[in-house]
Amino acid sequence: MPYFRIATFNVNSLKSRLPIVSRFMTADDAPDVICFQETKCQDADFPVDFFSALGYSAAFKGMKSYNGVAVVSRAEPKGATFGFGDGEDSEQDLARLAAVDFDNLSVVCSYVPQGKSKDLPDFQYKLRFFDRLKRLFDRRFVKSDRLLWTGDINVAPSDMDVTHPENKRDHVCFRQEAKDALTRVLSWGFVDVFRKHRPNPGEFSFWDYRIKGALERNIGWRIDHLFASPLLADLSRDAYVARELRAMERPSDHTAVVGVFDI
Repeated sequence: MPYFRIATFNVNSLKSRLPIVSRFMTADDAPDVICFQETKCQDADFPVDFFSALGYSAAFKGMKSYNGVAVVSRAEPKGATFGFGDGEDSEQDLARLAAVDFDNLSVVCSYVPQGKSKDLPDFQYKLRFFDRLKRLFDRRFVKSDRLLWTGDINVAPSDMDVTHPENKRDHVCFRQEAKDALTRVLSWGFVDVFRKHRPNPGEFSFWDYRIKGALERNIGWRIDHLFASPLLADLSRDAYVARELRAMERPSDHTAVVGVFDI
């Protein structure tokens, strides 16, 4: 039986990356499910026909010019919801969080806020986003579920997840408050599937456009994650970064991270 692949990919404008997405989705090892973030695409403009032609259905929620999440899959999902469903959802929340259910799998795709600056309300919104995620997982799932929480989480969990960590202690994606907030969500029972299979440093998913030669010099961050429930983590067989997508023409500043499962 072939393995089942699930990927996360912050495309930083879906329409701008369609040639890269097409290559990714037509490869021999193309994922069965892909979770996109930062699609920057209103629902009316989402390229449904593009994905349909490749044999994928799509569940999506977007906004003009920023945010936006989508989950595309070979199998038709049983259902999809957006936002936290806690009575506090804003338009931005709906375009940052998707939960999609399949027959034997649930996938939560999140585009966690970057936070901008520790002194701005955006950073507090980021911390609250994690707290609301923890409540969502407590409310909707149990540890015996096959659940994957994935997406652009915008936190590098440890020193080995960034280049030159000593220079990044005050960055909103590396501050202790953000790492603590992530840890609280992970305490639900999640396993870092990537680190289960790739325990060594130097593996990143984001290379900043503003740093000259960042990809070639491997100056990066690991902020795109695959966090699995204990049962699903036991079924994982590999995880890897699709680094070649970041080297293509007009790439996103992120690349895809892929998990391989025996389900």
